Amino acid sequence: MEARLAELLKLLDLERLEDNLFRGQSRDIGAPQVFGGQVLGQALVAASRTVDGRLVHSLHAYFLRRGDVNAPIIFEVDRSRDGGSFTSRRVVAIQHGQQILTMSASFQNVEQGLDHQAPMPESEPPEDLRDIGELNAAIADRVPERLQCFFRHQRPFDIRPVDPPDYLNPVKREPQRRVWFRAVAPLPDDQPLHRCLLAYVSDYHLLETSTLPHGVSFLQLQMASIDHAIWFHRDLRVDDWLLYVLDSPSASGARGFGRGLVYTREGVLVASVAQEGLIRQHSRWTSPAGQQK
Repeated sequence: MEARLAELLKLLDLERLEDNLFRGQSRDIGAPQVFGGQVLGQALVAASRTVDGRLVHSLHAYFLRRGDVNAPIIFEVDRSRDGGSFTSRRVVAIQHGQQILTMSASFQNVEQGLDHQAPMPESEPPEDLRDIGELNAAIADRVPERLQCFFRHQRPFDIRPVDPPDYLNPVKREPQRRVWFRAVAPLPDDQPLHRCLLAYVSDYHLLETSTLPHGVSFLQLQMASIDHAIWFHRDLRVDDWLLYVLDSPSASGARGFGRGLVYTREGVLVASVAQEGLIRQHSRWTSPAGQQK
């Protein structure tokens, strides 16, 4: 398997310490803290390993503190309820004796019922677009030094934005984005794994969409996820192309709110995502022109 993806799968393969206690490691992606999607994906893995025969259909999480890349993360699972059709779990992620994330997740037996969905918007195919890693690498030597590792980081997903923002010369635009993504190599036929990987990658781009109407880029801002929710509607594969359709209906109070719909290439809606995060002007960041903001 491709090395980047193999490393991610290793991160998600948590060490079981007790029936309801797990330990995970972190991957440095060039950011000053653990990537939120990593902790979210690991928390879902921990919850899933205490559930038999049911698939996660929703999760709701709060990011409480920055994660330390150099320290292990302990995941404690509370088996809240095992009902006739639904199972509820609560997970607390702990580092240095403090909670860094809490998550509630609900699992359900597979059932048939009413079925409808919002249609997928039209979009250029991923083959006509460039990977974000290639786009970022082209400008890595022009961003603040502290972010150069992040811009050169090679992700375990091929991510291709339809209309990528210009981080060096941002302009005001509608708070809407479309982004294709898929894992960089084939994965096992394991639906719980694919849903955990979707949780990981869903943390990309949501908060950034909230900045688009303001003509600024994250180079000039302090940004951090506050909470994150996912509803899984149908089975999915993250090693096939998925289209992430994003919008931001509001930003206020130093917070931005983003929504996302995840479609298969065939137009099947497989998941919905919502996130609110901190967006604050940060005097220590340097603008693209090299002047202090």
